Amino acid sequence: MLQNMEKVRRQRGRPQIRPDEETRQLLINAAAAEFQLHGYAGTGMGAVAQRAGVSTKTLYRLIPTKAELFATMVSERTGRFMLEIDDQALDALTLDDALYRVLVALGSLTLSAETIAINRLVLAECDRFPEIAAAFDEHAVQRASSRTADWLKRETARGRLNIADPKITAGMLRGMMIMEPQRAGMMGQKPAPTPEEIEARARLCTALFLDGCRP
Repeated sequence: MLQNMEKVRRQRGRPQIRPDEETRQLLINAAAAEFQLHGYAGTGMGAVAQRAGVSTKTLYRLIPTKAELFATMVSERTGRFMLEIDDQALDALTLDDALYRVLVALGSLTLSAETIAINRLVLAECDRFPEIAAAFDEHAVQRASSRTADWLKRETARGRLNIADPKITAGMLRGMMIMEPQRAGMMGQKPAPTPEEIEARARLCTALFLDGCRP
């Protein structure tokens, strides 16, 4: 019995080992909160580590610089959009429903209060820190636009759309879906749209787009 009690004490005393991927996610979420509260210049790596409940040594081991931390945060958010519109999910839908799914995913990503706040941050601080504008463009704007353009190109090859330039068309779709509500949110004129408002806008944009692009 004494041996069993000693074994329990040793087990309780051992620190739990958290997987690096789980720790990275904690750091990404903490960074998003710190960037929104304090901006890029005002966010310190130590504050991010403290908010995440992680040592600064671990933070620097997993994500060595603030620029990389910002880029990782943006990329992780965009990754959610990519998962929502993978080829398998879209191919199982009608053309109308597939485009609707793309636009809802895009609106949910770009019109969230968090993304609007990050857009404000980039615009406010990109002159001093051009690396954040480059990271946002590469990991958010271009990545999402390229994925949309790839889908448009594939649907054109299948004969379900008639589009000469998928890349330009993807940009037009993006602007139609997000520009007005995003601008209103960034200027503080309106709150971030609700999921229901995003879905309604996506449905309208789907109809407007397809009525002009059906072969």
